[in-house]
Amino acid sequence: MMHTQCACTRVRRAARALTDLYDAALQPVGLKVTQFSLLRTVQRMDPVSISMLAEEMALDRSTLGRNLRVLERMELVDVSEAEDLRARIVVLTPRAERLLEHALPLWEAAQRKVSRLLGGPGVKNLFDVLEQVEILR
Repeated sequence: MMHTQCACTRVRRAARALTDLYDAALQPVGLKVTQFSLLRTVQRMDPVSISMLAEEMALDRSTLGRNLRVLERMELVDVSEAEDLRARIVVLTPRAERLLEHALPLWEAAQRKVSRLLGGPGVKNLFDVLEQVEILR
């Protein structure tokens, strides 16, 4: 493995490795971990405006909009106008709720695998470092 002193390159490489692990776990339900994360966030905040969702997920609105359009085509979210016509509201469809019921145990298995591979202290250290990196934003 080639090692670089670039923190960004190393974090992106690690992120791809974790993403691949979660994507493989979620493959039986046809979701990517990014889609799962977005659906779970909508589920937790339901209903939620696109602006609030973008803020919560630390995404710009255009990236979030592209991701939501994919989920709309998959019939997993509905996006509609809010009372304030400048805002748009996102809600899960019944199909998404059912899909998340099947996806959650797969995601939990991926979580356990990461904990096994890194160990409890390793996961805590990872989260501590990531929290510090997120502050750079």
